[in-house]
Amino acid sequence: MAITAAMVKELREMTNVGMLDCKKALQETNGDMEKAVEYLREKGLAASQKKAGRVAAEGVVTIKLSDDSKKGVVLEVNSETDFVAKNPVFLEYVDQVAAQALESNAADAAALLTEQWKEDPSLTVADALSQKVAVIGENLQIRRFAKESAQTGRLVGYIHGGGRIAVLVNLACEKDAPELEELGKNVAMQIAAMNPKFITVDDVPAEFMEHEKEILTKQAKEDPKNASKPENIIEKMITGRLHKEMKEYCLLEQPYVKDGDMSVKQYIDSVAKVIGAPVTVKSFVRYETGEGLEKKNENFADEVAKAMQ
Repeated sequence: MAITAAMVKELREMTNVGMLDCKKALQETNGDMEKAVEYLREKGLAASQKKAGRVAAEGVVTIKLSDDSKKGVVLEVNSETDFVAKNPVFLEYVDQVAAQALESNAADAAALLTEQWKEDPSLTVADALSQKVAVIGENLQIRRFAKESAQTGRLVGYIHGGGRIAVLVNLACEKDAPELEELGKNVAMQIAAMNPKFITVDDVPAEFMEHEKEILTKQAKEDPKNASKPENIIEKMITGRLHKEMKEYCLLEQPYVKDGDMSVKQYIDSVAKVIGAPVTVKSFVRYETGEGLEKKNENFADEVAKAMQ
């Protein structure tokens, strides 16, 4: 497969690795972007696959909660430009879609589009979307949503950067104490900033752990500094690095961003003592606008200049 400059540029933006190394990685993996990221990680060149999910489209993510904070939805609606993403008409529409999704039984965005639009029952959600596209003048997409429900405790949401990141946390607690709101906000901010993949180490699938260990093993064996070290020493190094990596991936193991002297678990436990009942993070959802989508590479200045001719 021919490796283009655009492919090299995309991989560099994903990994922050030099152009020549990116080109070699793509050549070695026949142009497969995901395998190229992994190749660079194995060579110790890419710091982490966390950069592989960069924002790649415009729009917003939002959260809608029921009055009792027992039901909630996280929703992403995409637009073509960030100008539209800040448009009050667009934002009002997104809020209406979120309200619809909160009460919907639809399993995904495709099913939601077939429903009757609550704002105008003569339309489907898809019809209403088409009308909004005509009004705003850009292609819009209801991309995805995720719903959460709390049996005990409550749901708490946090939106960062004007709709760039949205986090919904499901806190389980036998007492619906007011302290849960601040606790939930702080935990959601932690998730927004640190982007954990799991809640605890026990939640990490065995295959994920084994995959990460394989990568760390290849890194260690290809490092010239380890050439003379015995196998048992290298194995201890790998175990230590894997343990450290799991602390980054698992929410409760992470250092608490507002107080680095304690872990997130220790912070939650400290609030639980004040409440007088255990508090558990049952689940969480983190959406980042455009993650996994290809962003159009446009020169806005050129576009304006052409429009003025």
